[in-house]
Amino acid sequence: MADGLSNVYHDLLDGSYDCVDRIVLNGYDNLLDALGGRRFARRIRGYAKAHQIPVIDCGAGERKHNIAEEHLKTTKVKRGLFLVLVGRAQARVWDVGKNYHIEAKKPMPYVNHYSFHILDPDWGHITIKSVAILRFPRR
Repeated sequence: MADGLSNVYHDLLDGSYDCVDRIVLNGYDNLLDALGGRRFARRIRGYAKAHQIPVIDCGAGERKHNIAEEHLKTTKVKRGLFLVLVGRAQARVWDVGKNYHIEAKKPMPYVNHYSFHILDPDWGHITIKSVAILRFPRR
């Protein structure tokens, strides 16, 4: 039996929804998947610094949710963004190859994955994840 969310968005969903504590939405944002990846990173860090929001670069294997839970215990933020975690992992990156065909880069490059940890009065601790891909124009 499908849940209410799956019923409402049936035509837009691929697969099933069977987790009680999270909603996963995959989307594409061409502003993040373009030459703006470096600008995106710089603006995140600038915004966080201006608002005293910690940005932590995480190493491989670190449990980001555990790091966020520890910061949640001491944060003075009652509503809104309280932490940004940055990790590096492989991701599919598309590029224009020979003969102007769109091709996936091989091997898959490592890119920054951002986890924005937010406090909401109704939902509690929310995490929004995003990937900004750096690309350099061909010469």
